[in-house]
Amino acid sequence: MAASAAALRHLAPLGSRLARFPTRGRAAGRLLQQRRGIRLSAPAAIQVTVRDALNQALDEELERDERVFLLGEEVAQYDGAYKISRGLWKKYGDKRVIDTPISEMGFTGIAVGAAMAGLRPVCEFMTFNFSMQAIDQVINSAAKTCYMSAGSIAVPIVFRGPNGASAGVAAQHSQCFAAWYGHCPGLKVVSPWSSEDAKGLLKASIRDDNPVVMLENELLYGVPFEMSEQAQSKEFVVPIGKAKIERQGTHVTLVSHSRPVGHCLEAAAVLAKEGVECEVINLRTIRPMDIETVEASVVKTNHLVTVEGGWPQFGVGAEICARIMEGSAFNYLDAPAVRVTGADVPMPYAKILEDNCIPQVKDIIFAVKKTLNI
Repeated sequence: MAASAAALRHLAPLGSRLARFPTRGRAAGRLLQQRRGIRLSAPAAIQVTVRDALNQALDEELERDERVFLLGEEVAQYDGAYKISRGLWKKYGDKRVIDTPISEMGFTGIAVGAAMAGLRPVCEFMTFNFSMQAIDQVINSAAKTCYMSAGSIAVPIVFRGPNGASAGVAAQHSQCFAAWYGHCPGLKVVSPWSSEDAKGLLKASIRDDNPVVMLENELLYGVPFEMSEQAQSKEFVVPIGKAKIERQGTHVTLVSHSRPVGHCLEAAAVLAKEGVECEVINLRTIRPMDIETVEASVVKTNHLVTVEGGWPQFGVGAEICARIMEGSAFNYLDAPAVRVTGADVPMPYAKILEDNCIPQVKDIIFAVKKTLNI
């Protein structure tokens, strides 16, 4: 006990010294700990669901900038159809978190007009399938106005909501809009996978002066991911237009976005047991696409497989393959690039048919072995 008390007295000045470093307290504390021979643990990471990460991002940006507001169906008193906006209406009130009628064309037009007038709206679609009701507002009003006004009118707006296939909701509620909106100049299009992606990309999108389409995935909302200490900061953002290498590899490059990134990592783990090392790239942004990261990986691995939940024709994978073929990385390919996509049919309702329409881990493994000829 005496030894412990002596040790505590020895460390007591540490706190008082840190108090004199308000802007450098953490770094100074670590330096003093190292000098005293105290072993340091890794920075704390916590498990955060995608739903909570999005909620954090909205809360932090509403608090940071009074021009930011959220509108959409059931986002206020009901806390959102998927509880993304949980607690925000009670905290910020009716002027900042606004319930709208079931009229996408109407409330999307209101949001675009508010952005033109200097506000920063976040427009939630209960599902991006419903954005088709407002596609004129998204494309002709939001995406083209900055160009048509010679840059004099900015439209800083975020269109966000669940995208792609969910489960058991059939053809009219299961489409991936990455290629639809990625096709249109004037829009930025992001597609997060992890909680860090979701938080960082939403904050970056809200701060961007251009219209941004944020394609989330309903099946990921309740999935917990590790969030680093850095990502827990209120100033954490993920740069738009920058992909992330989720797993290093040397034999084949797997490129994906949104939920299929997880499938790619699962397939890579299985293939690693057979001696095949896959490099997995999480695109994170569809437009502008970080083709440089993909090219650098292809130069290293000499093989390419793209994976997406959308339809094959004119899809994200087709664009990646075309860009690789048109660039210098094409000379490094040892085999044709292979695409893994959703089936080229409207989504069936029956579960067994639905499963066969969505890329599975086994499909990715088959594609990798095909391109490697093993």
